[in-house]
Amino acid sequence: MQKPAFSLKGIRADEMRFALSGARITKDMKFDLKPSFSRQVRKTVGNEKMFFVSLEVKIESSEESPKPFDLNVKLTGVFETEAETDAERKAFTIAATETLYPYLRSAVTNLTTAAFAAPLILPVVNGAIFPEDRDDAQGKEEYPS
Repeated sequence: MQKPAFSLKGIRADEMRFALSGARITKDMKFDLKPSFSRQVRKTVGNEKMFFVSLEVKIESSEESPKPFDLNVKLTGVFETEAETDAERKAFTIAATETLYPYLRSAVTNLTTAAFAAPLILPVVNGAIFPEDRDDAQGKEEYPS
């Protein structure tokens, strides 16, 4: 699948939240943070070439899975692309996600550091982040037309 031409016009932080969870933490306790990721792709109104791509990462503490903090970071990139077909839009979505992800990693690290917590560094991901973006994904994915 060939990547359509696109350009990043800007990035904004929609949400950056860090809060101590209040969970009872013992000295020997090990944590499995298990961040959850989501993505939203929207077209702009009035310009068929402009798209908003939002990436969000959440870490939430619960009684079953206590964590020392809750975290939510959501970034939105504004992109311009010539993608017209579903295949081109899928390729654009994957490429836009790959472009935004390093900014999301940086925001998470900076937020946890600014909160005087141990810096959380999300892993480097080479290739598709979301399972539906991988070549072996089953089913057809709908992309904004």
